Amino acid sequence: MFEKFYPDEYLESAYKIDFDRLYREGYRGLLFDIDNTLVPHGAPADKRAMELFSHLKELGFGCCLISNNRRERVASFNEQVQVKFIENAHKPSPKNYLRAMKLLGTNQTNTLFIGDQLFTDIYGAKRAGIPTVLVQPIHPREEIQIVLKRYLEKIVLYFYKKKRGI
Repeated sequence: MFEKFYPDEYLESAYKIDFDRLYREGYRGLLFDIDNTLVPHGAPADKRAMELFSHLKELGFGCCLISNNRRERVASFNEQVQVKFIENAHKPSPKNYLRAMKLLGTNQTNTLFIGDQLFTDIYGAKRAGIPTVLVQPIHPREEIQIVLKRYLEKIVLYFYKKKRGI
């Protein structure tokens, strides 16, 4: 019933992902949500985010930020990390996930999506046929509509963890 929302992996943080291993496994494109995936909601790119994207570029990854936020927010964050981006993405629509892969020259077999929300980030990537990593939100402060979705996410994650034996 809830499987369409299940991530392929569920990790503590985007910063704990073994990107070197992913590159060795053949991944070449990484799509990222921004708020509460890479930084707290509304925060600028911090040192950790800048170092992450620098390392990803050194490895040879193509990266694209895909966010439902407005252009000003996404462009402002991107000033520090300098990757491709898509704002106002209308996640969970698969359209802009597919567009991001086209921008990177990648496809569903060598692209991975990383985000913190099941019903927008993960569901949209799954609809686009992209493997997913769900990460725990960085910060508890969120907009009210997200807070409400988190209650529903807890139910889905309960069944996900039960199925995975976590």
